Formats: sequence, structure tokens, C-alpha cells
Amino acid sequence: MSRENACCFSGHRYLDSDYSRSKLIGAVEALIEKGIDTFIAGGALGFDTEVALCILGLKKSHPQIKLHIYVPCQGQESRWSFGDRRQYKEILKKADFVDMPSYTYTKDCMKIRNYKMVDSASYLITYYDGTYISGTGQTFRYARRSGLEIINLCPHFVEKRYGED
Repeated sequence: MSRENACCFSGHRYLDSDYSRSKLIGAVEALIEKGIDTFIAGGALGFDTEVALCILGLKKSHPQIKLHIYVPCQGQESRWSFGDRRQYKEILKKADFVDMPSYTYTKDCMKIRNYKMVDSASYLITYYDGTYISGTGQTFRYARRSGLEIINLCPHFVEKRYGED
């Protein structure tokens, strides 16, 4: 995998009513046209699941693209609903690559996963509203410091400064 040909994603677990799957598809297709062929998702609920399903759907018309899932730790899905766990396992089976930066849960395993995704990509597509401190906010700020081109799909993004992570 080449960082120059990769895009990672970060977004909130709970998507607002203004979230648009068609905007996500359009952003991904625009990157595919630029030669991006590797898409890296974090394997969580919400935006990560939306991204994985989007990429898996687009693989039908763009067989050259690959889905990489970076799981923060083993068992992250243990408290999810039965349906969410089943969908998660199907996504992992269909992914082209699955990485687990931290085998066991630690207080910073999500941050390690998020930073590894940013370090593996040249683009970040995010759904980040900017209104509260979160893993998505931390990933957004790290991607900006790292020089990634950022595409924010959240129409009501308002950035507030909280200090560095």
C-alpha cells in the first residue's frame, strides 16, 4: 500500500440527520478518479460502518479499490448489538486487509489506531462537526498537522480550538 494512493476516514458514531450517503459516495468516487485505490476505515459503529459499506458497494463498479480496516483492539464489538456484531464480522470478512495496532484494550488504543490510519494515507474524508472533543476531532487535528488533504462532509462544521492532542 502506498500512502499517496490511500484515503482514511474518521467520523462520529452517531450521524446527524444531515448526513448524506450520496455525498460520501461522491467524495470517494472523486478520489478514485484521481487514482486513490486504498480506503482505510476504523471498524467502529456509525461513520466507520457507513464507509466500509460504501467501499464494499463501490468495489462492484471499481474492482481495483481495496478496503483496509484498522481495528483498535480485539473484542471492541463485544458490547454491540447482535445485528451490529454480525454486520461487523461480515465487513471484516470482505475487507482486503485487517490490521489491529493494539491486541488488547488500552486507554489510548483508539488514538493509536487513528494515528496509524492518518500515517498511512494522504487524504482524510471525515464527518466532523467540530463542536466537541472526540476521537474524530483528535484525528482531524492530527491529519491537518500531518498535511493530509481533508474533505469534511459535515455541513455544519464549526471548529473550536481545544489545544493540541
